[in-house]
Amino acid sequence: MCNHMFVVTGGPGTGKSTLIDALHTKGFAFMPEAGRAIIRDQVQIGGTAVPWADRAMFSELMLGWELRSWHEASALETPVLMDRGVVDVVGYLTLCGLPVPAHVEAAAQAYRYNRKIFFAPYWEAIFGQDAERKQDRKEAEATGWVMAETYTRFGYQLVELPKASVEERVAFVVDYLNIETAPRS
Repeated sequence: MCNHMFVVTGGPGTGKSTLIDALHTKGFAFMPEAGRAIIRDQVQIGGTAVPWADRAMFSELMLGWELRSWHEASALETPVLMDRGVVDVVGYLTLCGLPVPAHVEAAAQAYRYNRKIFFAPYWEAIFGQDAERKQDRKEAEATGWVMAETYTRFGYQLVELPKASVEERVAFVVDYLNIETAPRS
């Protein structure tokens, strides 16, 4: 387990990446989201490993990305914010009604993060779609619930992010990380 690696998860359009970007400007290390980058690359090259064509292949590419991110982050000594994690791949497959291969389940068990993860709940006021985020509101909300259930099943505790401004969310996370990562005497 890497206690300095903090996953930020939830459904699409809940402000995860915006929060991580804001924290990065304050000096926090981060690992970027796999899904968006994979979609951009696959569209650029005419690949089919996208959610609307081949969800199983998309999940395999996400797994590879998340494992690389885990290894990169594990080498750092300061807190690292993970824009999703290996467990999200299990959640994605579950959401899609696809079987979770044994190697994906094994990866989620083996590559651990801090036991407390940040959960961004569905928030109607900020939800939006774009070229990579094609899910509708119903699927975005369902994704959040599946991620919450999946992380809980793997023994993580959810720390729900407040439905508040980016600045307030940043302050919440900074305060939380200062408490969570403070040396214990």
